[in-house]
Parts: sequence; structure tokens; C-alpha cells
Amino acid sequence: DDRRPREERKDATPDATSSSTVGEVVLVGGGPGDPELITVAGAKALAEADVILTDHLGPVDLAEDAAARGAELIDVAKIPYSHQVAQERINELMVERASEGKKVVRLKGGDPFIFGRGYEEIEACTAAGIPVQVIPGVTSMTAGPAVAGISLTHRGLNHDLTLVSGHVPPDSSKSLVDWTALAGMTGTLVLIMAVKNAGAIAAELIAQGRDAATPAVVVENASMPGQRVTAATLATLGETIEREGLGHPAVIVIGDAAGHIAELG
Repeated sequence: DDRRPREERKDATPDATSSSTVGEVVLVGGGPGDPELITVAGAKALAEADVILTDHLGPVDLAEDAAARGAELIDVAKIPYSHQVAQERINELMVERASEGKKVVRLKGGDPFIFGRGYEEIEACTAAGIPVQVIPGVTSMTAGPAVAGISLTHRGLNHDLTLVSGHVPPDSSKSLVDWTALAGMTGTLVLIMAVKNAGAIAAELIAQGRDAATPAVVVENASMPGQRVTAATLATLGETIEREGLGHPAVIVIGDAAGHIAELG
């Protein structure tokens, strides 16, 4: 009969409030969209998940497969002018489910730390005492052009590559982008969330000195069955997007290297 105080017993059953009842959160980068382009580690995390918080840019098929095996699937997409889930609510859901002892996967398109607000989610989890890890993903900003055969760098043309969010126009007070500086560069610009503001962005770059004849390419639905690759120039970018009815999700590539598009089989 072990009469030692509970705190002295190494094999004592933990209280319900102990950290052993807490689950974990895993931020998983899903790649550019095609389910086969997720990393092995990301696929493993999905297979083990009790709860999956997913958006519409990640590999939704993989999330639905996990749901069919019994995982809880929660749609937390941020779709402009449509379905919207505030980031604060996403953070709350992760903490709530993990606090119940569940393994929670936050599935994202691209990479959690490239315009994915992953750091905010880590802060929310750590503040609540929830273990959290990150499984990087292949960002759509580089993978999208790659699967379309578009070169982002090219020997003799450019030694620099800049990734930019275009979700607000250049004249917005919320813009943190130095478009004047970018216009003075000769390298490649890769824009995401920029379809709506592409014309204004192109006009600003031209006004600040970028050559209007600079090649520009739009990759819509990269890596997916509906992928479209549409070429233009900086001067015609806005009107091309409107004429062709191009929409989100799309990656826009601007620069001389973008003029090199491989014929992929």
C-alpha cells in the first residue's frame, strides 16, 4: 500500500487539468493546390488530425478524405465579399479544440509564414499554453509559376526576386509596399491577391519608371485542372485580366524573366 503523498508518486494518474490532457496544433502548408504537392510531413499530420481548419486554397480533397475518416472539418476560409471568418475566431477555434485534448491541423494553401498569418496563430496558441508546430509548405508564389513553366530567374536577366501582396492598391493608406522602389528594380516581381488591383499596380509601376513593355503573366488556379496561363505586358495587364475574366486564386509574374515560358508536357 503506497501511502506516499501524490506529488511524490512518479506513476500517479495526472489530474484532468494537467498538461497531458492538452492536445496540439500543427500549422500545415498545403502547397499551391494540387493535393499531390503537399509535403510528406503535411500529409502525415492530416492523417493523424482530430480537427482540421481549412481554407479554400489548400488541398481541400485531402481535408475531406480526413473528414471521411472521422476528423472534424471546419471551413475557415477568407473569401473576399463572401464567406469570411475573422482571424481572431480561427485562433479561438484552434485553442478550444486543442484544449479538449485534440490534435488540430490548420491547413493552409502555400506556406503558413508567407502571407498566411501563421505567426499570429502561433502567438495565440502559445499564450494559451497549447503546443504548436509548423510544417512548411511549397508557397504558391513560386510553385504556381513553376508548374506553369514560367521562369522567375534567368541567367543574365535578373539576380533578384520580390514577393509582394497586392490585396490593397498602391494609393491605399493601408499599403506597406514601396512601389517606387520596386519600379526602380529590374528583377522579377511576384504578386498574390492582386487580380483586383493589378491595373492600378501596373499603372503605378509604369508611372514610377518601370518599362511599360515589361512582360507580365497571370497564372490562374495554378496546379489545378482549371489552370490558365495568360501573357500580357505591364501596360496591358489590367485590361487583359478584365477581358479574359481572370480571377482568384492567381499569381502574377512581372519581369523580363517572365517572358520565358517553357512548353511543359
